[in-house]
Amino acid sequence: MNRLDGKVAFLSGAARGIGGESAKLMAAAGARVAIGDVLEERGRQTVREIEASGGQALLVPLDVTTEASWAAAIDATVKKFGGLDILVNNAGIFVGKGVEDASLDDWHRLVAVNLTGVVLGTRAALPHLKASGQNSPQGSAIVNLASVAGLVGSQLDPLYSLTKGGVTLFTKSTALEFGRKGYRIRVNSIHPGVIDTDMGQQTFVMRAKQVGTNDTEKARQATLALHPIGRLGTAGDIANGIVFLASDDAGFMTGAGLVVDGGWTAH
Repeated sequence: MNRLDGKVAFLSGAARGIGGESAKLMAAAGARVAIGDVLEERGRQTVREIEASGGQALLVPLDVTTEASWAAAIDATVKKFGGLDILVNNAGIFVGKGVEDASLDDWHRLVAVNLTGVVLGTRAALPHLKASGQNSPQGSAIVNLASVAGLVGSQLDPLYSLTKGGVTLFTKSTALEFGRKGYRIRVNSIHPGVIDTDMGQQTFVMRAKQVGTNDTEKARQATLALHPIGRLGTAGDIANGIVFLASDDAGFMTGAGLVVDGGWTAH
């Protein structure tokens, strides 16, 4: 189940966190993986961990906000592994400021990473995914990292929510466009709740600031209370969903959003 044998996957922002865990799990499932990130030393460490477990991995420097960086990263991946079957647009940032507090620079940075990065990644990978999709009964795959904040409103960061809402609808729209054009590329999004990663920790800090304290543990408990399942998510929880969407087991899914949120959006 959920095997990726013979597949080549490219993941942006995969040096650590959800991306890093997804890269490891994909390699364990049989894929050869390329890790694109600005955190090169951390990315090299993830590559070493994958190789130590018998997998194949490549680190490629990647600034998701620039077209040239994407072109070089995808070219290096195809040169190394001979093709591309899976793209995971994982890179994202969180500012944690309200509409009145966020600067225009904050907004531009959010858009550059969370929206432009997804568009550029999709465009750079598209020729290779079109080619590989024709050779697979289930087609090739794109998995976009959205968020529950792309489905419901965000008290902490409405601008972040705006960008993730854009990713949600970009996913559906590209699934429709590629289907209309006969490209055999499945495009789906995944929507995590609050995950216990570096970005998750940022949300606790921001929540504490917004209520006028520095009590991040209280903020953590308040966030935990919003998850009916009784715990925060882990990077592995989301990685499992990403591997599923990338695999042939999700062969009849496109334009869909997989919600992995511990029940957050059930409220």
